[in-house]
Amino acid sequence: MRYLFTSWLDFLLVFAPVTIALEVLRADPLMVFVAAGLAIIPLAGLLGRATEHLTTHVGAGIGALLNASLGNAAELIIALVALREGLHDVVKASLTGSILGNILLVLGISMFAGGMKYERQKFNQTAAGMGASLLLLAAVGLIIPALFHFTAADRGVAIERELSLTIALVLFAMYIASLLFSLKTHRHLFAGEGHDVSDLGEQPWTRGASIIVLTIATCLVALMSEMLVGAMEPAAHRLGLTQVFVGVILVALVGNAAEHSTAVMVALKNKMDLAYGIAVGSSLQIALLVAPLLVFASYLFGTPLDLIFTPFEVAAVTISVLIVGFVAMDGESHWMEGMMLVGVYLMLAIAFFFLPA
Repeated sequence: MRYLFTSWLDFLLVFAPVTIALEVLRADPLMVFVAAGLAIIPLAGLLGRATEHLTTHVGAGIGALLNASLGNAAELIIALVALREGLHDVVKASLTGSILGNILLVLGISMFAGGMKYERQKFNQTAAGMGASLLLLAAVGLIIPALFHFTAADRGVAIERELSLTIALVLFAMYIASLLFSLKTHRHLFAGEGHDVSDLGEQPWTRGASIIVLTIATCLVALMSEMLVGAMEPAAHRLGLTQVFVGVILVALVGNAAEHSTAVMVALKNKMDLAYGIAVGSSLQIALLVAPLLVFASYLFGTPLDLIFTPFEVAAVTISVLIVGFVAMDGESHWMEGMMLVGVYLMLAIAFFFLPA
């Protein structure tokens, strides 16, 4: 029990058995959807914390690789379940929502919270610029399939899927290259982004406890994701929401809530390097790792996933990436910049709400 209830979010773990009970009793899908979403929030946090504690036992290099690989495990599991069910629009919407949520909402709230306590906060300008450049590369990876679809749709679906697969391979290769850059050849530039469990205000867990918590949390996230996705369509209908809005806003918030709290916590400790790294690094994982993995996995499920996002999704990601690039340009932040990022997120969320199905 000492591994649990170190954050107020952990008290939401009670919704895990509640969700199972509701599913067994065949309760209202809306109740199942809400309960499963609330259960995934602390479970995603446990996944992240278990990974953080495990890194203290495996060395800095492997630890950084673990963080880079498992940082978005919850989002990947939710998307894989939706992919298996053939909900391609929801999968792509959740990818868009995760990117927007991290670079606008998470980073914005972190800058606002830290800026209310400190007049000016600084972060590594070179590392921030590298992150912004990679985000722009990811945006290009979304733009090209969409442009091809609207200018050469007569080439057929097979060609579009082949293009998406090729771009997924390029994005995945860029992710590997970024790991080599940040963990090997230029790791001195990212030295300020390193952190350990002391940043989370916890005592280190043993290796065995970390592995056990990581395994149990992963299994529970998979189970809750199964129930969340199963109840998504009827719940969205009951709420009068489109599946795109549910994917972009609700599902993305569920998967990223734990990261929201961690980024804000370290920003309040004047560790803006770390807060920026959490927000932008998570978006990069989604765009350069999770999206390609989902494309690869879709071929195993027999229903290939393309990277053709809607024009509004492409525009939203591109605008957000450009704004974050401007914010990161001077290597400093204050509360007003955070307010602006949150404002952009709210405007996009409102637009997605009114976007027709």
